Amino acid sequence: MSLVSQYRAHTEERAQLGIPPLPLTADQARSLIGLLQQQPVEEKEYLLELFCEHVSPGVDDAAFEKAAFLDAVIKGESICEVITPVEAVRILGTMLGGYNVKPLIDALSHKDTEVCTTAAAMLRNVLLVYDSFDTVAGLSATNAYAKEVLQSWADAEWFTSRPVLPEKMTLTVFKVPGETNTDDLSPASEAFTRSDIPLHALCMLGSKMDDPIGTIAALKEKGHPLAYVGDVVGTGSSRKSGINSVQWHLGEDIPAVPNKRTGSVIIGSIVAPIFFNTAEDSGALPIQADVSAMETGDVIDVYPYEGKIEKDGKVISRFDLTPNTLTDEVRAGGRIPLIIGRTLTKKARTFLGMGEDSLFINPLQPADSGKGYTLAQKMIGKACGLPGVRPGMYVEPETLTVGSQDTTGAMTRDEVKELAALSFSADLVMQSFCHTAAYPKPSDVKLHRTLPYFIMSRGGVSLRPGDGVIHTWLNRMVLPDTLGTGGDSHTRFPIGVSFPGGSGLVAFAAVTGTMPLNVPESVLVRFSGKLQEGITLRDLVNAIPYVAIKQGLLTVEKKGKKNIFAGRILEIEGLPQLKVEQAFELSDASAERSAAACTVRLDKEPVIEYLSSNMKLLEQMIEEGYGNPETLRRRISRMQEWLDNPVLLQPDSDAEYAAVIEIDLNTITEPVLACPNDPDDVMTLSEILLDESRPKKIDEVFVGSCMTNIGHFRALGEVLRNKGVASARLWIVPPTKMDMKKLVEEGYYSVFGAAGARMEIPGCSLCMGNQARVADNAVVFSTSTRNFDNRMGKGAKVYLGSAELAAVAALLGHLPNRDEYMEVVRKQLSGAREEEIYRYLNFHELGKEDLQLLVD
Repeated sequence: MSLVSQYRAHTEERAQLGIPPLPLTADQARSLIGLLQQQPVEEKEYLLELFCEHVSPGVDDAAFEKAAFLDAVIKGESICEVITPVEAVRILGTMLGGYNVKPLIDALSHKDTEVCTTAAAMLRNVLLVYDSFDTVAGLSATNAYAKEVLQSWADAEWFTSRPVLPEKMTLTVFKVPGETNTDDLSPASEAFTRSDIPLHALCMLGSKMDDPIGTIAALKEKGHPLAYVGDVVGTGSSRKSGINSVQWHLGEDIPAVPNKRTGSVIIGSIVAPIFFNTAEDSGALPIQADVSAMETGDVIDVYPYEGKIEKDGKVISRFDLTPNTLTDEVRAGGRIPLIIGRTLTKKARTFLGMGEDSLFINPLQPADSGKGYTLAQKMIGKACGLPGVRPGMYVEPETLTVGSQDTTGAMTRDEVKELAALSFSADLVMQSFCHTAAYPKPSDVKLHRTLPYFIMSRGGVSLRPGDGVIHTWLNRMVLPDTLGTGGDSHTRFPIGVSFPGGSGLVAFAAVTGTMPLNVPESVLVRFSGKLQEGITLRDLVNAIPYVAIKQGLLTVEKKGKKNIFAGRILEIEGLPQLKVEQAFELSDASAERSAAACTVRLDKEPVIEYLSSNMKLLEQMIEEGYGNPETLRRRISRMQEWLDNPVLLQPDSDAEYAAVIEIDLNTITEPVLACPNDPDDVMTLSEILLDESRPKKIDEVFVGSCMTNIGHFRALGEVLRNKGVASARLWIVPPTKMDMKKLVEEGYYSVFGAAGARMEIPGCSLCMGNQARVADNAVVFSTSTRNFDNRMGKGAKVYLGSAELAAVAALLGHLPNRDEYMEVVRKQLSGAREEEIYRYLNFHELGKEDLQLLVD
């Protein structure tokens, strides 16, 4: 079948779904180029439309074929009767950057002045030039067209030529009441389609409301753009795919960028911070404003500069447009292109000897309070070359550690291609395959084969399917007191500070080694007293919202919700001798608080132990053929540098916090659980048993996710040992292959098998719910991170709590009372056994052969 007939058939097949065809592959692009070189060219209008609009830009493989052909046309090396050299230059100018840059620069010296003039006009709007800036700058000494391009960059014509955000926007409301989490916008069960934005967008809100896509289509008939409106919008994971879906339905096409849209307005009484930032990056306009007077179908007028929303001529809501640079971000097409463009303009102005520009809105910087800095503020300051930073400051800190996981990895790859990057500038970029390894679909298998090379060829480190959870691995690569990000909301560093983001921000941080950040305020949680018998770190995780609710700082109700943690940095102290593996339980769960980041104040001894262990792990990874070895060696060297002078930053005694929450460990005397289906809806075990609305029978138990470590599985095994088959269906998934192998070696897998457990390869499993699922309407006890509706299974009611309580619930088939739980703890998990159970993997204490067996 010819390319034309094949692609038309594919287009028709996709049209049945109401979506456009996929972009051309490199092979298809080559075939198309062959057809364009025929004399005469048949169906030239169709072929040109394919060539101009259906090839992804940047450094996509098909873009390479496209740019090379156009370069040959310009140079007269290829003949195409439907594309002249001037037209070839124009088409090159739509390709954003990367493979098109050198041909455009070469065209500045073409013998045809019209080609030169057109090339200069196109380059004015190309921002992704990177080191080619120096080529243009050098050429400008003798080439008037190159000098014209430099002057245009210096004058920011790439920005001033774009329309400003209008003073008034008339919109039709599409409201989703209550809370919209990113699972609603981008269901985990459909994660394998995320890089195919139009296809994935078909499932947006499918489990939350009837016919959302049809409703959107009907609302568009009013003739106005739509605004996405909700009480609480975008909680949960850091999924660019959630924004992609919203923009696909509510946004506008991007010329010459197939299957992706930009723009749209999002209004929420609360907009989750990661979602807000991802919207900024993507060219959307996110607004936090009271939405109680808005309903689906309402026509509203939004006045962004005045900060008001009207309906029927009456003001129904007011807001502050923040950050103050937001109007520039929307005009530039997003926060990321604005940063890149401003950097290019600054370089051009510096080269030309011009002063500072006055074209852009400068971020408002807060006055210095003269007070001390919190621990997180010092970490961010260190990444900026400053002693500390103040809340509200806009900074672009060095981002040393970047993590990407597989269900967003394909999108990150696309974003890296659009950024026209062939190498990473971040010190360490790591790719995992923890969400798709257990039950891979054909698309997952393809990703497993292709994504590692993409990452490693740019200097990144790639794990392998079956290695385990991104966070457990990435934390073993982190340097103390440094900053990072990751494409999963649980990318949290207990010995540093991480601000997770969507795939676009992850790609930007990986490519540039920096990230944009409006410094949030901090909330301090200070533990005191002594940890009581039977109380686990997971109970302390749930004690944080429990105490916050008691103090009126957090509410469960979504309408008018209060959340002191939302968008702030959660700083935790009072547990200085925790192992780093334990501290991660606390930092990990800050995602469920909707915190922007988290850090845990530890003494240096646990950190010294952790880094000493991690260096050996990384050394063994190099021996086992993990790439990129140069990146791993560099990180090992930097770890050793810290160990040579192990000093940790400390908060100042007069640091200021948005709130200080004191938690007395002496008062926590029984397990604390998150109830179905909200990680904020926390109660003690006794309170749950007294509440008739709470289910007590447990159908299924899941012990796994990034919230677990090897100690939890030993504890589970000790509770299950010699007790026969568990009453509840039991799922067991260790976080890494090293944990799994050690548990097998110690005989725990035989215990799990005797209990009738279903054991999977290390990874995310039921925590994400994108592959295996619990039974419909099951009541579940889980050690995973979150329990949103339909995440683990359709209609499932999910409790979140400790592995220890999970073990007892699995045996009994119901929630135990406090006495039943404490009896098991005292008999099987206390005394001399405790130290042996809660041991962690210290790789530096293992012999060479044992280390090799765990890591190979």
